[in-house]
Amino acid sequence: MESLLLALDVDNPDMDELNAIFRAAHSIKGGAGTFGFTDMTEVTHVLETLLDKLRKQEMMLTTEMVDAFLQAGDAISMQLAAHRGEGEVDQQQIREICEKLERLTNASAANTVKESKTASTKKSKKTVEKTDTPAQEDYGFFDPLPSAFVADEGYGFFDAAAPASASDDAGYGFFADTAPQASEQQGQEGYGFFTEVKPPVAAPAAENAAPASLLASEAHPNRRATDRAAPPSAETSIRVSVEKVDQMINLVGELVITQAMLAQSASKLDESVLEHLQNGLNQLDRNTRDIQEAVMSVRMLPISFVFSRFPRVVRDVANKLNKKVELKTLGENTELDKSLIERIADPLTHLIRNSLDHGIETPEKRLAAGKPEHGTIILNAFHQGGNIVIEVSDDGGGLNRAKILSKARERGLPVTDEMSNQQVWMLIFEAGFSTADVVTDVSGRGVGMDVVKRNIADMGGRVELDSAEGMGTRTTIRLPLTLAILDGLSVAVAGQTFIVPLGSIVESLQITESDLKSVSGEGRLLRVRGEYLPLVALHDVFNIKPGVTDLSRGIVVIIEAEGRKTALLVDELLGQHQVVIKSLESNFRKVPGMSGATIMGDGKVALILDVTALGAHHQAH
Repeated sequence: MESLLLALDVDNPDMDELNAIFRAAHSIKGGAGTFGFTDMTEVTHVLETLLDKLRKQEMMLTTEMVDAFLQAGDAISMQLAAHRGEGEVDQQQIREICEKLERLTNASAANTVKESKTASTKKSKKTVEKTDTPAQEDYGFFDPLPSAFVADEGYGFFDAAAPASASDDAGYGFFADTAPQASEQQGQEGYGFFTEVKPPVAAPAAENAAPASLLASEAHPNRRATDRAAPPSAETSIRVSVEKVDQMINLVGELVITQAMLAQSASKLDESVLEHLQNGLNQLDRNTRDIQEAVMSVRMLPISFVFSRFPRVVRDVANKLNKKVELKTLGENTELDKSLIERIADPLTHLIRNSLDHGIETPEKRLAAGKPEHGTIILNAFHQGGNIVIEVSDDGGGLNRAKILSKARERGLPVTDEMSNQQVWMLIFEAGFSTADVVTDVSGRGVGMDVVKRNIADMGGRVELDSAEGMGTRTTIRLPLTLAILDGLSVAVAGQTFIVPLGSIVESLQITESDLKSVSGEGRLLRVRGEYLPLVALHDVFNIKPGVTDLSRGIVVIIEAEGRKTALLVDELLGQHQVVIKSLESNFRKVPGMSGATIMGDGKVALILDVTALGAHHQAH
C-alpha cells in the first residue's frame, strides 16, 4: 500500500492503482477482524471510507490525502507491533489520524453532495437496465464488481458487522453453495472458494477493475498491490536459519583449505604418480569452487531490500525541507551478502539525507539557476569485478571547494590550496566536519559522514566522492561481495607470507634507485610515470628483518585505498589465491595493519593486510 501511495500521480491518479490501494486496506481490515484486532479495524475502516470515495471518483485526490494515508499506514503498523508485544500504541496519534481522515472525508462530502446525487441517479438507472440482481460488495478476495453490484458498505469475509439481511441474498461462507442469483450471473462473480466461474463476456466499466475468480487466469486481486515484486511461491522456497547457512560456509571454507593442502602435498610426489593425482585434484578444485559459489549464493539477497525504504525517507524529508525531489533506483536486483545488506542501510540513509539537505537546492534556487524545480537523487547498484558498487548521486549544487577548505582551516586540519579536489572532498568525512550554516533536525552537526566512512571500512569497502559545483555530487561505495572469502595476492616479506586483497591492487613492478626521491617531512617517494607515490616498506611497518636489502631486487605493489595510492615494498610475489577470511579479533586480538588471517595450503597462517590502514600509516609518519 505504501509503495503504491508513493508512486501515485496526485494530479492524474491511476484508477487501477487506487483500486489496488483500496483492496490492500480492505484486506488489512479483514485480516485484523479475523484475529480480533478491533483497534486496527477502526483505523482501516475510516481509511477505507475515504479511499472508496476516491476510487468511485466522487472526489479529487490531494497531496494532503496521500500524507494522511501514509500516516494511517504508520499508525496501523504501530498497532500491529503492539499486538506483537514490540511497543506501546500512542493513542493520541491514532485519534489525530482518524480525525484527519474523517475531516477530509466530510469536507469532500460537503463539496460534492450535488455531484454524488446526480451520479447516484444515473447509476441507479443503469442498474435497473442491466440487471435486477441485489447490490453486493467487493469482499477483498476478489476484484471489485462492476458498479451495478457495488453497495455503500463493504462487509469482507471477516467483517464482524455484516447486516443480517445479507444472508438472504447470497452465501458468503468459504464453502457456501452458490445462491440462485449467483448462478444467473456466472462469469461475473463466484462467492465460494470452489465455485468455478467463467470469464466475463463483456469488458466492465472503465472505472472498475475486471472481475475475477480464484480459478481465472488474471492475477489474484489482493496481489495487485505488490505485483511489481511478487514474492516466490511457497513451493519454490524454504526458510533456513542464518546459523545453518553460516555453518555451511565455514565447512566450505575448510574444504577450500584442505584442497589447497592436498595440492601442495601432491606437488612433492614422484612425477609418474603426480599426473593421475593432479587430474583428480584439478577436478576437486573446480568442484570445490562450484560448491563454494553455490553456498555463498544462499546468503545473497537483492539490494532492493535496502532500496525499498528510501522512497518514503525522501518524501518525508523533502516535505520537511520544502523541496521537490524525485528518487530513482537502478539495479535493485543486484545481490549482496545478507550481512552486508543489514549493515549498508545506515550509511546509505546518511548519504540520502545529506543529498536532500545539503545537495538539492530549494525550488526557487533551482529555477534561478536554470534547473527544473524538481531535484533528482539516483540510487544505483551494480557489480564491477569482485565488488559491488553502490552510487548515490544528486543534481544539486555540488560541493564548494573554497568553503570546505575554509572550514578545515577553522578546525585546524592540515590543508593546502594545492590539494587535489579528491583530497578536499574526503575532508567532509572527518569527525565533526560540517559546512552547514544552520543546524537542522536533518543534519548539520557534523555527525554522520565519519560514521559512514568507518562503517564502510569495517565492511572491507571504500568510499569515494566526485563533485562539480552547480552540477551535483556522486558518492561511490565499493564493497566486497561477501565477507567470508577473498581473492588475494600472497607476498613474501622476510620469510613471512602476507595477503594483499586483489581488489585494492593497481599494479606490481620492479624499481631502481633512480625512481626514488627523499622529501623532507614526506619520507621516500616513488616516481611512477610522472606521479609520486609514498613508499611503505612492510618490513619497517612490522619491524622484521628485511629479506631483500637491494631495492632493485625487491618488488613494489601499488595499492589504492580511499582515493590514495601507496607503494608497498615486498621481497617477492608468491601467487594469487582465493582465501578464507578468519577473524583475528575473535581468535586472537586486533592487530594494527591487519584486517584478518587465513590458513594457507601448507597449514601456516598468513595475515591479510588492511590496505586502508597501511595508506594512512604513511601520513601518520
